[in-house]
Amino acid sequence: MATSSSVDPVANARWRVAADIGGTFTDVIALGPDARIVPMKVLSTPPDFGTGVIDGVTASMRDAEITADDVSAVLHATTVATNAILEMEGARTALITTKGFRDVLELGRLRRPLLYDLSWRKPTPLARRRHRYEIDQRIHADGHIETAVDFDEVDALAQKLRADGIEALAVCLINSHVRPDAERAVAHRLQQLLPDVYVTTSVDISPEPGEFERSSTAVVNSYVGTVVHGYVSELSRSLRKRGIEAPFSIMQSSGGLLDAESVVERPVQIIESGPAAGVIAVQKLAQLLGLDNVVAFDMGGTTAKASLIENGQPFLANDYEVGGGMNITRSMGKGAGYTVRVPSIDIAEVGAGGGSVIGVDSAGALHVGPGSAGSRPGPACYGQGGERPTLTDANVVLGYLNPDAIAGGRVTIQPELAAKVLGAVSDRIDTDPGAIARGAYDVAISNMTKAVKAVTSERGRDPRDATMVAFGGAGPLYGAALARELGISTVIVPVHTGLFSSLGLLVADNEYQTVTPFRSEHLSLHRFATEFDNLAATVTEHLGSDDVRIDRILDMRYHGQRFDLRIPLPDGDIDDALLHEVKQRFHAEHHKTYGRSGTDDLVEIVNIRVRGFVRNTVTIDQALTLADTDPGARRVRECRFDTTVSTPVIARAHLTRTPEAGPLVIEDMDSTTLVPPGTTAHLDEYNNIIISWTDIEVTA
Repeated sequence: MATSSSVDPVANARWRVAADIGGTFTDVIALGPDARIVPMKVLSTPPDFGTGVIDGVTASMRDAEITADDVSAVLHATTVATNAILEMEGARTALITTKGFRDVLELGRLRRPLLYDLSWRKPTPLARRRHRYEIDQRIHADGHIETAVDFDEVDALAQKLRADGIEALAVCLINSHVRPDAERAVAHRLQQLLPDVYVTTSVDISPEPGEFERSSTAVVNSYVGTVVHGYVSELSRSLRKRGIEAPFSIMQSSGGLLDAESVVERPVQIIESGPAAGVIAVQKLAQLLGLDNVVAFDMGGTTAKASLIENGQPFLANDYEVGGGMNITRSMGKGAGYTVRVPSIDIAEVGAGGGSVIGVDSAGALHVGPGSAGSRPGPACYGQGGERPTLTDANVVLGYLNPDAIAGGRVTIQPELAAKVLGAVSDRIDTDPGAIARGAYDVAISNMTKAVKAVTSERGRDPRDATMVAFGGAGPLYGAALARELGISTVIVPVHTGLFSSLGLLVADNEYQTVTPFRSEHLSLHRFATEFDNLAATVTEHLGSDDVRIDRILDMRYHGQRFDLRIPLPDGDIDDALLHEVKQRFHAEHHKTYGRSGTDDLVEIVNIRVRGFVRNTVTIDQALTLADTDPGARRVRECRFDTTVSTPVIARAHLTRTPEAGPLVIEDMDSTTLVPPGTTAHLDEYNNIIISWTDIEVTA
């Protein structure tokens, strides 16, 4: 049984160390006694990202002057599963399915994300057609077994799988969610015969109706399984070599921490590991500040991400897609990537980050991304051989970034190289490099508004009713301009903003979720309550704590609908009054999302879910301390906005509670905040920078 712990470093004089891998930097934060924070930013080390993690952890321990015995927990957010899919470097994967359903991955849901692009092609299935095998068995939708599994056929199939060099396999039999034992028996036999092959059982990953989604999720899990297993095992060994025996946990896509051993069993749960950690940090900050509606905007080296927190809680998506250029959680625009149906925070992601490449198309139009220079070679201004202009280079030319060094002096900047690569672009369209740089900035803003609208207006929410929290290495450079484009009046830039996802790891709860399908026509209050009790017992046992908080959730829809909505079930005994209340919640959510609602007799319950979590005793206010260092003198730098302006360059500590008019450039160790003309900036009691547009009225 997996166990979880939540250690308060302030009370126990121990340190928690959190590491988040980004496309350009690996961010590490160590939190110790008396809320002491030691931040660390090192370049990521692809393809061996674990080396960067170890480098950052050991460097933070060195700066903190602590030993391995002082570390009580190591927390991690990783892109290893995502990278395996994006780079098509997962295992040689097979799918075992029911006779006649070999092509379910190819058929999918017949969606086209680009309706008018005749050159668009669906992504190649992770299990190639020659590696999709059928067995002669059949389970009906009501659970009746028409044809039982012939295990002699399974034994013969194992020999073929061995001969074909299969490294991982997924078993997904049609309608197995109503009779899971048959599928588990097939998987167990194959695992016995092929002990070195990674095996996924679809009903243990996504036990829900929908054969395509279940098959795709199981295949993705197996495809990344060996990669994640190898990565987690090697990183665990590297930590132990340095004497760090503390519990090792990894962030899930749903926003909760899970022990590394369980992650290896279900690696599909960590596809959105890094972005989820950032959203959890924003959620905790919003709760601390008493904010109901917040747009979390995270911009790093390769991508920009947006998520909505409403009434203090992030939205959870029923399914999403990975690959195909961006990760998508909404129904519109799907079909470009690989479907994954596991709990995930609803995050929209676009290819716009500090390392995004600037180019000109055949019509002479400027574009940004989705290609990225990454950390090797990185932007041209890093002086590591990069020859393509990036947004970071544009920000240097615009005067927004320190022309000498960033990341606390760890990355040297060579502004002449940035001017050179942007000059090559400006020569193509007969303008100056500064105009190219500002144009690229504006194009990036336009790209990123799509991500924010995807989680707000496409959900029936008005972004103007929200506050924006901008974080990540590049987020504070673009947050104010993005907010104005969306009509958002206030932007918060928290402390340790460039490492905010790592900070999210420090304050996240330990979490485990489970789900089971439920047919409304079989609804009885006793059976309903029993199902929830059984799921709650499973979750509590897995978390291994006497202090587990249980959330009950229903997936609901109207009869005949394809898509469902997640509705929290109120606390209390399950009775007719409670079911009536949850139906009213469903009607309200459906009307808010789609602009219409139906009647009680049309409501269906599709699945019931239980989310259990163990509260983290570390609270975010403990991690929002500002280092007591000399901020140095104010300086002035020429920055280009609509015109070139002499702009004060200050440290965060120069700000007070009294608003100061922009333009300003505020330099932290881990990020730079741009306060454009037309705004004011001040510090709140938690050292957050509060940027306010003076000409945008609050609509709420």
